[in-house]
Amino acid sequence: MTEPELPAPRGPLSRTIVAALRNPAGSGMQTPEVEVDADPFGEDLQLALYACYELHYRSFAGVDARWEWDPDLLRLRGRLEGAFLRALRAHVDAADAGVDDALAPLLIEPLDRGGVSHHLLDHGNVEQFREYVVHRSLYHLKEADPQAWLIPRLTGRAKAGVITVEFDEYGGGRAERMHARLFADLMRGLGLDATYGCYLDRVPAPMLAVVNLMSLFGLHREHRAMAVGQFAAIEIGSPPGAARLAQALRRLDVADPACAFFYTEHVEADAVHEQLMRREVVAGLLEEEPDLESDLVFGIRATGLVEDRLAAHLLAAWNEGRSSLRSREADAFASGATPAPGAGTR
Repeated sequence: MTEPELPAPRGPLSRTIVAALRNPAGSGMQTPEVEVDADPFGEDLQLALYACYELHYRSFAGVDARWEWDPDLLRLRGRLEGAFLRALRAHVDAADAGVDDALAPLLIEPLDRGGVSHHLLDHGNVEQFREYVVHRSLYHLKEADPQAWLIPRLTGRAKAGVITVEFDEYGGGRAERMHARLFADLMRGLGLDATYGCYLDRVPAPMLAVVNLMSLFGLHREHRAMAVGQFAAIEIGSPPGAARLAQALRRLDVADPACAFFYTEHVEADAVHEQLMRREVVAGLLEEEPDLESDLVFGIRATGLVEDRLAAHLLAAWNEGRSSLRSREADAFASGATPAPGAGTR
């Protein structure tokens, strides 16, 4: 298993955590005084939180495995989570709608063509598509792992439904069909490095927040309904966008079939998953624990919030003719990289 390198810090919070992880667990750590003033959606706090969560996935090269459950780090992580969750609650109202109302927008194609997949289909170039894939690599190279924490926290229909969806996400028992493997194939087809965590330093806070939301909900049993809402939102809302992204690759003359296959696989699979999530997972959870409906709605809408923030970041950068990735090195990567064989723009 390949472990990524520790990221470069982006402020005092992430600097404290990265510095601590270079030492043996139990060495202690100091909490920066600026913690209370940190932007909950900003680069520093989101990277600090991502580094904490990554210890529950593959961790980082050379990091003492005991840091995963180090009490000092967990206390600091809890404060970071609290700041992030409070910010989400300040932007998301989950008390004014039932789950059907919260899911309804995901079942309707918007009339405007202002989203990221529309941009890539209508106007995007290969460099922008590659950037988009780099952003998404932080999740898709561990696709379905954050949602796997739901399995021991559910029962009955909801549990069986999650397991069925996860079985598909993990390739139906075939390693070469795991969605994380298919995404790695997509990356290689676009001339990108598919090494797990390779682009962490280049991915900005809006994408970190998307992945951190999944980990926050998945790692806490008390947030299990929020995790169901998040899982439902991505499974129900993804097929139209995946179809557009597959079409965008054809428009861009990307020849490697592995690139489009990742998206065409999701069009078919997630159409089935939509029914499973609505009829078995969501309905099953509410049948057993109806008092969790507001948490479920919050999970759906919080997912929409972080995804909208990411989309705004991407589109603002591209509309201004600049890279959506971080740093001058990222700009050089976006403008000077060689496209995959057969790639180009019409």
